[in-house]
Amino acid sequence: MERKDRIDALGGTLLVSVSFLLGLNQVLVKMVAVGMHPAMQAGVRSAFAILPVLALALIFRRRLSISDGSLPWGILTGIIFAVEFLLMFLALDYSTVARVSVLFYTMPVWMTIGAHFLIPAERITPIRALGLGVAMLGVVVAMWGRGEGENLLLGDIFCIAAAMMWAGIGLVARLTPMNRSVPEMQLLYQLVVSAFVLIPVSYLIGDQVRDLRPEHWGILVFQAVVVVGFGFSTWFWVLSKYPASDMASFGFLAPVFGVLLGWLMLGEDVSIWILAALVLVSIGIVLINRKPKAVLAKQDASGGDI
Repeated sequence: MERKDRIDALGGTLLVSVSFLLGLNQVLVKMVAVGMHPAMQAGVRSAFAILPVLALALIFRRRLSISDGSLPWGILTGIIFAVEFLLMFLALDYSTVARVSVLFYTMPVWMTIGAHFLIPAERITPIRALGLGVAMLGVVVAMWGRGEGENLLLGDIFCIAAAMMWAGIGLVARLTPMNRSVPEMQLLYQLVVSAFVLIPVSYLIGDQVRDLRPEHWGILVFQAVVVVGFGFSTWFWVLSKYPASDMASFGFLAPVFGVLLGWLMLGEDVSIWILAALVLVSIGIVLINRKPKAVLAKQDASGGDI
C-alpha cells in the first residue's frame, strides 16, 4: 500500500478508533482498581501485553534486536515507563477518569518544552508558545476547580508527573540509539522492564489484591490485547501510511473520549471546571502540533517522526 498525502476515511476511522481506546483505557484501569492495587495492575498488564505485541512483531516480520546499541536505553525507557504508569494508575485511584484524562494528555506540552532545549530543529515558535499558554491555563483551571477531596491534589500531581514521564520516553527514543529499534521493539523494552519493576514494587506499597473478580482479569486481557496490541500496532501502521502532520490533529480526541466515557460508564460528575480545562487543553494541543507548511512538507515526504 502506497503512502497517502492526506487522511482519508480509513485513516480517520482508525485514528478515531485508537483515540477511543486510549480514552476507554482510563475507565478500564479505574474499574480494575476495585479488585487490584494500581501498581500490581500496571505490572500485570505489561506482562500480559508482551505476548500479543511480540506476536504482531513476528507476524509483520519486524526486526527485533538488542545488539544494535539500544539495550541500555531500552532499559532506561522501561524504567521511565514503569514510573509513568505507576503514577497514572495511582492518579486514577485517587481521582476521576475525567480529571486524569485532561491532565495526562498534556504530554505534548512537556514534550514541546523538552524538545525546545534538546532538539535544535524544534524550537518553540510563537504559535506553539500560544498553544503552551492555553494548555497550561487548562491545567490551572482543572486544578483550581478540583473541589473537595484530600487526595485529589495528589492525584493531579501524579498525573502531571506521569505525562512528563511519557514525554521523557519520547525524547529518549528520538535522541538516543533507541531510534534504531522498530516501534515494536521499543514497546517490548518498556513492557518487559516495567513488568519486572512494577510487580515486585506492588508488594512494597499496598494491598495487591482487593476485591478481585473474574471480570477484572477479563478487562486486563482486553487491555493487553486490544488497547496495547491492536491500538499500538494500528497507530504505527497509520503513521507509516499517512502524513504525520495530519495525524497530530487527532491528538485532542483521547482526552475528550476519556471525559465522555468516565461520565457514561462510571457516572462521574463532570464539572464546568473540567469541561473548561478540556477545551483549553485541546485547543493548546492543536496549536502545539501546528507547524509551518515548509516543515510539514518535509516531514510528510520523509514519513514523519516515530
